Amino acid sequence: MSDAATGWTDERVELLAKMWSEGLSASQIAAALGGGVTRNAVIGKVHRLGLSGRARAGAPAQPRPPKPTRAPTHPIAMSDPMRPGAGFSPAAKPKVEEAPVPAWADVVELPVSQRVTILELRDSMCRWPLGDPARPEFGFCGQRAATGLPYCGAHCRIAYQPAAERKRLRA
Repeated sequence: MSDAATGWTDERVELLAKMWSEGLSASQIAAALGGGVTRNAVIGKVHRLGLSGRARAGAPAQPRPPKPTRAPTHPIAMSDPMRPGAGFSPAAKPKVEEAPVPAWADVVELPVSQRVTILELRDSMCRWPLGDPARPEFGFCGQRAATGLPYCGAHCRIAYQPAAERKRLRA
């Protein structure tokens, strides 16, 4: 469909670009152009023309502060090479800070021989994933799950921490 068929004449495109550079919103521009031009049509045309984004009128542009990052405290997450921030280089090792011992610290990692595959998993078994899904030794805990929950007692203590303990661990 050509621009003429959609109502985008050279004059209207010029007016759109002028109003856009002045900081008018897409809704204001659509209302000023009239003739069935919608806010979405203005936004689409702005993108197709490659017009730069601009700050809101009257508000100085300010960069967003970076989001704070937290190092995972979960022992499985620390060893997971697929977690965000984990490098692909074996020499790159994440820095681990000393943290208070959480309530689930008594959880013992199951040996590979006791893990179950997804095909062996049953309703009454713990579905806690163990290891790297890309490796052949990946599996699930498979211990008896707590009634009505997907995990065994030990993994429930990890997954369902009281709010007070979560806040204490974050501090």
